[in-house]
Amino acid sequence: MIPLTTTLRINGISSLATGLLLAIFPGVAANIFGVTATAPFVAVGLFLVVFASGVLFVAQRPTPAAVKWIIRLDTIWVIGSAVAIIFLFSLISGIGTVLIAGAALWVAAMAVLQQKGMRSFATA
Repeated sequence: MIPLTTTLRINGISSLATGLLLAIFPGVAANIFGVTATAPFVAVGLFLVVFASGVLFVAQRPTPAAVKWIIRLDTIWVIGSAVAIIFLFSLISGIGTVLIAGAALWVAAMAVLQQKGMRSFATA
């Protein structure tokens, strides 16, 4: 099993990378999604940078409460992604839909692995 701290670091690094790409290159993201508005990509990117910073901080010394909070945020992200796909399906490109779904699957995997990693608190 992957150690909890490793899963948190992977979550934090992948969130940070995605956030920076969206915040720095919102025009590229908008083009891929087939839309003209860039502000939503900047906003999501900045949120991810803040989220990633928190996750990387928690990864140094995880506590059950902090990890549960991260898992909740990841779960909300997955649900939000499903809602976004439903409501934006006709407004964004097919590749945009696939990217949202792919990111949601990745985040869901992080949540599951973090939940499994929580068992280390029970055995400690």
